[in-house]
Amino acid sequence: MKTLDQWLDEYAQSHQNKTNKTIHYIFVPLIMFSLMGILLSISPWLMWLLVVVSLIFYARLSLKLSLYMLVITLVMVVILYQIPQLFWVSLVIFIVSWIFQFIGHKLEGKKPSFFKDLQFLLIGPLWVLNHVLSRCNQNK
Repeated sequence: MKTLDQWLDEYAQSHQNKTNKTIHYIFVPLIMFSLMGILLSISPWLMWLLVVVSLIFYARLSLKLSLYMLVITLVMVVILYQIPQLFWVSLVIFIVSWIFQFIGHKLEGKKPSFFKDLQFLLIGPLWVLNHVLSRCNQNK
């Protein structure tokens, strides 16, 4: 299994353009939020399965980041339970967010990382979190 640094470095290779990075900082969390919302509206068990699998993956890479992700996830869940018409709201956020992601990669001139390895779909949120924590000098 790759280390956290290896995953983040490889992910960063296709995220060098300033606009693409900004798009990702905004829309990766929204994709995470909306996917959880879609799954929650279909079956809470599906959402919690995704959460548990993701947190196990994150914990194997970094206990500290996985704890941050746990807190973020729990905050998202609390918000999701407050949204009426959750499925449709989440679906719109999901579609719009992916449109922006692909626009960012068009500007970047590189394909999204998950085309190479689907695990990068889990790395994206860690990459954003790591960036935020780096800005606060709290990373890894």
